Amino acid sequence: MSWLWAIIVGFVLGLIAKAILPGKQHSPLWLTTIFGMIGAIIGNSLAAAFGIAETRGFDWGRHTLQLIAAIVVVGLGDMAYMALWGNKKKQRV
Repeated sequence: MSWLWAIIVGFVLGLIAKAILPGKQHSPLWLTTIFGMIGAIIGNSLAAAFGIAETRGFDWGRHTLQLIAAIVVVGLGDMAYMALWGNKKKQRV
């Protein structure tokens, strides 16, 4: 069940990160989900390092760090995606 939650959280974080980033992101939805999952892992690691991984109630600090990490990972990942496959997609059209 933990893998299912990881995929759901990664999907939601990836979509929120795409919505926050300015401009159009070209990475496909499956890759955005993976980027969101990586952002969640990085955010959890940062929260543990700061000592805010487990708090009573809603973990605002942990979720904020997850979202910030997801925004960074989606932005950098989309740039890498376009650098590697962007020109190939334009040539096929």
